[in-house]
Amino acid sequence: MKTYISIIFVSMFMATNILFAQQTANDSTGLPGDNFNLQGALQMFKDSKSLEEFEQKLNTLDNHINNLDLNGNDTIDYIRIVDKSEGTSHALVLQVAVNENESQDVAVIEIEKNGNESAVLQIFGDEELYGDSVFVEPVDQSDLKPGQKGPMSTVNDVKFVTVNVWLWPCVKFIYAPAYVTWASPWKWHYYPVWWKPVPPLKWRIYNNYCLPYHVLYHRVYVHRVIIAHKIYKPYRRTSVIVVNRYKPAHLQYKANKEKHFQKPVNNKQVQGNNKLVQGNKMQKTQKKQGGRKK
Repeated sequence: MKTYISIIFVSMFMATNILFAQQTANDSTGLPGDNFNLQGALQMFKDSKSLEEFEQKLNTLDNHINNLDLNGNDTIDYIRIVDKSEGTSHALVLQVAVNENESQDVAVIEIEKNGNESAVLQIFGDEELYGDSVFVEPVDQSDLKPGQKGPMSTVNDVKFVTVNVWLWPCVKFIYAPAYVTWASPWKWHYYPVWWKPVPPLKWRIYNNYCLPYHVLYHRVYVHRVIIAHKIYKPYRRTSVIVVNRYKPAHLQYKANKEKHFQKPVNNKQVQGNNKLVQGNKMQKTQKKQGGRKK
């Protein structure tokens, strides 16, 4: 009986969080970043013991992290990983070879040590794919506990604080004394035998697979990992093919953003305008009445 109740309890918790993810997940922006899930990428990183394993998980179709087709050849692109590091800061670049001459950065996982056994990270989506600076980081799971709003507290109730990722196996891997800076050996038309390129899924089908990843990773608007980003910046790769292909989509995205996110009007200004309109109406009424008397 207790086991049965526990199953119901966990199921209700998962259903609540997935429903919340559905409500908060944005509709398609029309930009290529819609087809690479940053939250899911962090989950794959957390579940991996090495960068080689992480790269394989990103490109495993059943994980539904990557649905990109940047060059428009109707096959999902292969994501390769290159580590740019300096001191105790790492920038793990997630990159696509668009053709034999051009590459496009998809995102970068930026990691810094901030103590002897403490590290922080964020994944940063490239603006060419996402339109804006998009930062995603882990949710503090210790706050996912029974609350007052149902069987379990939802993501709305989680306090968004910096999470120590030192115990993540892949973080321990890159900070091990014997670690050799990783650079993926794969390139255009030279991929591992286990990888089979297939056509990308329709966005709404793909997006439904991604929703569970949004429960434990959330978007933030503060860039916390500064040193690693400075290390990465000179190495950023952008493809002319990708820029030209998605230029109309960027223009449309910008137009929609300006339309839906206009600067809010001050309440006092609205009240003042209303009083001005009412005053003008009274003046017009008085003039009309004065004209009738004459």
